[in-house]
Amino acid sequence: MTTREPQEIARVAAATGAKKTHRTWDKVLVSAFLAGAYIAFGGLVAIAVSSGLDPDTWGTLPTLFTGAVFTLGLVLVLIAGSDLATGNMALVPLGAMRGKLGVGDVAKNLSLVLLGNLLGALLVAYFLAVQTGVIGSSGAGGNAGLTYERLSGIAEGKALGESAWQTFLRAVGCNWLVCLAVWMSLAAKDVAGKILAIFFPIMAFVAMGFDHVVANMFFLPAAIFAGVPDVGWGETGLNWLLAGAGNLVGAVVFVSTSYWYLFLRDQPEEPAPAEVPSAERA
Repeated sequence: MTTREPQEIARVAAATGAKKTHRTWDKVLVSAFLAGAYIAFGGLVAIAVSSGLDPDTWGTLPTLFTGAVFTLGLVLVLIAGSDLATGNMALVPLGAMRGKLGVGDVAKNLSLVLLGNLLGALLVAYFLAVQTGVIGSSGAGGNAGLTYERLSGIAEGKALGESAWQTFLRAVGCNWLVCLAVWMSLAAKDVAGKILAIFFPIMAFVAMGFDHVVANMFFLPAAIFAGVPDVGWGETGLNWLLAGAGNLVGAVVFVSTSYWYLFLRDQPEEPAPAEVPSAERA
């Protein structure tokens, strides 16, 4: 397995972040749409495999199962190649810190990517989760009823069970880990290495109940579409705002700025590696 050293990871990350702003808006939007759908697929399979596991019997193991399979989402994003806002929150600002682009470029990219992620997540939530019957309705029997109850628990916990401060802090921790997964995936030059780098940080943030704004673009609308009581668009919008702000802080402060300071701040600009593989678009 060939790997990059931390200093080289930082240079590749900065070059990748800069390249993300050099595409036409339509390509960014389509790429972001795919990433939103991929994260939603991860959320949907996480609900499916953890439904029906009674905490009185299983304790906290359902959260471990949820986190383990949710990693599918970021694996699809990084290996297939697409734009996820939470990963861009680290890579694109890092490109700006290296003087490769401006603050306006960062804001434009993140806004467009968030929009695309939302559209992709909503499509999966409505058509592939609820309309297919994978997520059932209140009172439904069998697997559909179990997935409804599992989704209800997740959505109510995020929309109603956390204070604003808790949501923000959980989002900071979430994207610190997510961006570390993206960062470490840049170290590997083969698919297996990238998947291994992704698995543990993503499993950890889900198992701890942290808040990922794009994942919540799936969980909360899916709950609304499925008719989960007391979860509405007002609570959903507030969650997205707080989670997005916390995710941005986690990415910029604890990943971009930290590694810029350690590896790039005092270093002259060096030629980037000959290519930045498509699998490293996060």
